[in-house]
Amino acid sequence: MRYTQESCKLLYKSEIAPGIYNYTLSAPAIAGAASAGPFERRSPTHMSASSARSGASSAGAASAGQFVQILCGDYTLRRPISICGFDAGLGILRLVFEIRGKGTAWLAQRQTGDNLDIVGPLGHGFPAADPAKKAVLVGGGIGTPPLLPVARFYGGNATVITGFRNGAAAILQEDFAAAGAHTVLCTDDGSAGFHGFTTQALEQHLAQNACDVVYTCGPKVMMKGVAAIAADRGISCYVSMEERMGCGVGACLGCTCRTKDAAGEPHMTRVCLNGPVFNAAEVDWT
Repeated sequence: MRYTQESCKLLYKSEIAPGIYNYTLSAPAIAGAASAGPFERRSPTHMSASSARSGASSAGAASAGQFVQILCGDYTLRRPISICGFDAGLGILRLVFEIRGKGTAWLAQRQTGDNLDIVGPLGHGFPAADPAKKAVLVGGGIGTPPLLPVARFYGGNATVITGFRNGAAAILQEDFAAAGAHTVLCTDDGSAGFHGFTTQALEQHLAQNACDVVYTCGPKVMMKGVAAIAADRGISCYVSMEERMGCGVGACLGCTCRTKDAAGEPHMTRVCLNGPVFNAAEVDWT
């Protein structure tokens, strides 16, 4: 695994939904350390500081599904944040995160011009199929941001189904639309878009449309449902597992999840090192 530690200047910040923040940072060393991946086969749409102010995202999709670890004040453990956008040429990193505790609350108080101690990029991201294939992306809540580079890769061949508590909590809808993807917004209370769960919307979509591959990130119960729907239809599915992390590089064993081998035998696997993205068929959902 190739990663680096860097002091990254915060170029722009905005609160895009209650308690959810969009950060654009200068991170040339981390950008240069990005692992070359299959998503690089398609030319990225670059993000400048000015485009970030309008909410546009980098499509440095080689990092789709990877994450960074951020030192938050005096807290010993870094906070893992998924990469939402990435531009190696401009040395720009985009992060979207939600306040979940004291560490991310500290992070949300940073101001433009502040420097953040960041380690990354970490983990293994989403594998890419042929961009001419039909892809469905299913995101739940703060699990939505790492799917944006994937949507940019597939463009008009992507359908993005996202779910939130209500319309006020919905994020990145304009970004997905700008990527050319067809978007389906789901809300628990029906205040915006489809009134129901992402799994319901997924079943409706697959009943009427072809699909070659499914990518999902969000609550585990949602991903379990998405994986089951894909498996029933013989569609490849990739899930981004979210577990509490300590070191972020596989040393502390604090983020293990249950997976299974080809014979169905269970194993404990480190999410930060072997994931966070796994083939859904490898995950033991019990």
